[in-house]
Amino acid sequence: MRVIEEILESVSGFLWGWPLIILLLGTHIFLTFRLKFPQRRIFTAIRLSVSRDRSANGEVSQFGALATALAATIGTGNIVGIATAVAIGGPGAVFWCWLTGVFGIATKYAESLLAIKYRVRQPDGSYLGGPMYALERGLGTKWLAILFAVFTAVASLGIGNMVQSNAIATVAHDSFGVNPTWIGLAVTVLVAAVVWGGVKSISRVCGALVPFMAVFYVAGCVYILCVNSAFVWPALKLIVTAAFAPEAAGGGFVGATVLMAARMGIARGLFSNESGLGSAPIVAAAARTRNPVRQALVSASGTFWDTVVVCAVTGLVIVSSVMAYPDITYADGATLTRSAFSKIPVIGTPLLTFGLITFAFSTILGWCYYGERAVAYLRGRRLSRIYRIIYVLAVFVGSVVNLKVVWDLADCMNALMALPNLIALIGLSAVVARETQKYLWNNRLDDHNEE
Repeated sequence: MRVIEEILESVSGFLWGWPLIILLLGTHIFLTFRLKFPQRRIFTAIRLSVSRDRSANGEVSQFGALATALAATIGTGNIVGIATAVAIGGPGAVFWCWLTGVFGIATKYAESLLAIKYRVRQPDGSYLGGPMYALERGLGTKWLAILFAVFTAVASLGIGNMVQSNAIATVAHDSFGVNPTWIGLAVTVLVAAVVWGGVKSISRVCGALVPFMAVFYVAGCVYILCVNSAFVWPALKLIVTAAFAPEAAGGGFVGATVLMAARMGIARGLFSNESGLGSAPIVAAAARTRNPVRQALVSASGTFWDTVVVCAVTGLVIVSSVMAYPDITYADGATLTRSAFSKIPVIGTPLLTFGLITFAFSTILGWCYYGERAVAYLRGRRLSRIYRIIYVLAVFVGSVVNLKVVWDLADCMNALMALPNLIALIGLSAVVARETQKYLWNNRLDDHNEE
């Protein structure tokens, strides 16, 4: 087992090294320029996300699809992951994470547009879509589509399931002393009750849970920033300065380099918002939308909320807390997170506990849909119920076992998901540009697509 752990850790480190980071970030920048900066329409995207359009084709509302994607995207990485980036790369990592989110909006837009463009309507009226359909129907590379679906199905059981249930059990045990077995059983029952109803049930629950947990968490972070008010502006300046001159951070951050700050920040940003991973487009394909561009804009707003807002606020809380309380321990991300939030009277520790548990639970729900759709592509929808049973059982297993191997395997699967998806994005970028020009830049967002 130790040998397997070492092998997977090495493979994961290689896959998430500079080549993939450069490829992902390069795709973000390429699509930003190719599509004429769709980030300019982010407020239009936010408006569309809360608009209803019952006349359009699809299974769930645009907001329901966005909430489900955000449920899967906003996870423990938004809290502990950002702290890890700061602990290793210094405060400058927060700047690079934020910048990755800004450029990642274009990639999330493009992959979601392709998901709508190439989605397939089933006899029962439901829709299937995502990178596997773009690869098969758009590029004619079914073998790549099959690989993507396999990687997604495996990743859903790891990073989207067992890793998250383990985080919930660990936090509940550390905070309240509850036995992980009982926590595992409770979470398993709750997940089963939601996912057994399919995408409509998942989207309804996520539509209620995601806004509540995000607003509560961000409001709590704003309170912390008010407590740390004397250090907020210095923290902002330090984040920007340290992105290009890490030695300016001083203290325990000494030792970080520009490359380390950039690598940790970019990697955390990419991993957090999943732009380029190909996961969010799977649920975007189920949305009721008049044309591909409308839902693409809505999906792109998810990257804005996840990274440009939540990750940036978390990073500012962490850095300002370190400046305000010099005795904070930051040997690793988890320790830094607990230490920083515990310094805030009354609300600090409960806010962290609430954020970690709700973010992890919502991630489990969102990734169930991704994995189920991947299985449906591979072997037909008849196996969906079997997959749900396996997925629900995995929730309990994850809460009571050591997950080092699962975590590294999931990291590998996430990286491998990105590769075929990026091929689709680059290979079909002309299609994305044409649709964007037709509907977005020609001001035809209200037009219906001919399906």
